[in-house]
Amino acid sequence: MSNAIEIHQLHYRAGRTFEIKDLDLSVPAGAIYGFLGPNGSGKTTTIRLALGLLRPLAGRITVLGDTIPENAPHVLARVGFVPEQPHLDPVLTVRETLRFQAAFYPAWDWPWAERLLRQFELQEQQPFGRLSKGQKGKLMMLLALAQRPELLVLDEPTDGLDPVVRRDVLSALLDYVSQRRATVFISSHLVHELERFCDWIGVMDNGRLITAVPMERFKNGVKRLRISDAPPTPDSPPFVLLAREPANGTTETWLVRDWEPQMTRYFESIGAVVNDVIDLDLEEGFVELLRTFRSPRS
Repeated sequence: MSNAIEIHQLHYRAGRTFEIKDLDLSVPAGAIYGFLGPNGSGKTTTIRLALGLLRPLAGRITVLGDTIPENAPHVLARVGFVPEQPHLDPVLTVRETLRFQAAFYPAWDWPWAERLLRQFELQEQQPFGRLSKGQKGKLMMLLALAQRPELLVLDEPTDGLDPVVRRDVLSALLDYVSQRRATVFISSHLVHELERFCDWIGVMDNGRLITAVPMERFKNGVKRLRISDAPPTPDSPPFVLLAREPANGTTETWLVRDWEPQMTRYFESIGAVVNDVIDLDLEEGFVELLRTFRSPRS
């Protein structure tokens, strides 16, 4: 199994205003895949479709080698899921919640659950409804990890949590991944957070996947170039030209994707000069990618 999640030509419509159309997405097995996008871009909808919680109008979804939604019960037994909004019974205590969850998962690991209970400093007799947001976030991650899943699907798992709680939650996640080589599909709009540990990145906006590449390729391949004497219509550049803006005189600023250092020779061939190649961090690249994607094309 080369991909833990495969989505092909997916079509889904929600009301009159939002649509996912012709979506192709692959999450390599063993990867930590960061699924980036602004709020309302379609990240949560895509996750729900992948888990069989929503039904597409068309397309094919395969998760851990089985088709969705036909084989959803079998698949979900091997998936740890942390939804954007907690969905647990507010009157059950932390201990009762653990027992309830464990009953549905044959691979449930009680020693690991007890260790995380202590590590997260959760009070086992406290009702779920009385936990703070940070404590709820910790408990949701504990439940997902104690299932010993092959795939972890995390929808904004640290949104709204303070830095200390985020660190604790992500530390437990990475500890588990290092032990089990599990695949992680994690959605977020916190770009700087995913930059630290993801090895793949996908960017979603307005129901479309803008790009999906290894993290290092994304970080190293999105550049801002200062160019002099460029022709009005450059011929077949070896990179993706995202934006082109005038600067001073004959100088322009180009935003490019899929850049490699040897591509400076291309500008020599068209009689232009590269004055500067400026690196962008992940957040800058993400913002620029969204900006150019949304800009009207002439």
